[in-house]
Amino acid sequence: MSTQPFLPFTRPSIDEDTIAGVAAVLRSGWITTGPQVQAFEAALTAHCGGRSVRTFNSGTATMEIALRLAGIGPGDEVITTPLSWVATANVVIEVGATPVFVDVDAATRNIDLNLIERAITPRTRALIPVDLAGLPVDRDRLYAIAGKHRLRVIEDAAQAFGASWRGRAIGSFGDFVSFSFHANKNITTTEGGALVLPPDIDVALCERYRLQGVMRSGYDGMDVDVLGGKFNLTDVAARIGIGQLHHLEEFTEKRRNLTRHYFNCFDLDLGCELPVLDLENSNCHMFQIVLPRDIVRADYMAHMKQRQIGIGVHYPAMHLFTLYRKRGFGPGMFPQTERIGASIATLPLFPAMTLGDVERVCEATADTIRTMRTGQP
Repeated sequence: MSTQPFLPFTRPSIDEDTIAGVAAVLRSGWITTGPQVQAFEAALTAHCGGRSVRTFNSGTATMEIALRLAGIGPGDEVITTPLSWVATANVVIEVGATPVFVDVDAATRNIDLNLIERAITPRTRALIPVDLAGLPVDRDRLYAIAGKHRLRVIEDAAQAFGASWRGRAIGSFGDFVSFSFHANKNITTTEGGALVLPPDIDVALCERYRLQGVMRSGYDGMDVDVLGGKFNLTDVAARIGIGQLHHLEEFTEKRRNLTRHYFNCFDLDLGCELPVLDLENSNCHMFQIVLPRDIVRADYMAHMKQRQIGIGVHYPAMHLFTLYRKRGFGPGMFPQTERIGASIATLPLFPAMTLGDVERVCEATADTIRTMRTGQP
């Protein structure tokens, strides 16, 4: 067992000013949605180039509400990727529509744009691309396809806050854009998310969907005209987000430096597949390798844990989950997703890491894989 401290695959960095700010919110007596949420939304709106942004209690909620705002429901189809957190497709089912999967590109691990058009049918209403590990899907090609077929786009940019496409921040252009501020994201509100709205969408309707469909008027007037949910962000969470947003550029630069060092240190002779290196557009949310076929991922993770290093899995092939097998999906349908999903491993990457930590992970990975192959330490 290693005597070194445990290195998780991710850990949030929250400064003392933010902690003090949260304490001030708690002392204020106003801890649910209020002035801090308004301030956070204003800051997010500025980040997104003045586009309307509304916050929610999760990135999952933002995608569900985007689908509802786009009028998508029973009888409609939505094309997405099977290599993502399962919420990406679950929200499609939640609104009564049908998820249609398209395999991923072997290099980027994002939805293969070359395969999308053959999956489009007269029932297709929207595309949900995912920026896996913070690497943006090619927005030019994506929106060319959407425009040609008159489809809405709901960008699952849960992992892409702080990323960009050709000099433009993700969220500052496009159709619907969904962000997550979960604890493992590049900035966090502990739990939470934000939805960037296109100009043809009624912001007030978005707000009603967020909180039980309620409309208020005067001192005591209340009405409900749509079926909403309980998706609002709290002021406590928003205050954390405000503090995190101040560090976005710093966090992104640190992640990019760590990623660059991974590429410098990683032993290519191990036979692992490394991610695409794009330090201009990607926010370097995760550093993921695909293990060689002869290495069992669970055994690799166990060996690395013995070395006091945490490894994540993001993500198994979604279409092989029982829920989706019941809907007609099965093995062999999306070979790249199945290959990657069976062997992908997320190595530690977060702003508080040092270059020495990267070297430690690379050395431990090399030792582990060689040990697994030879049986000799």
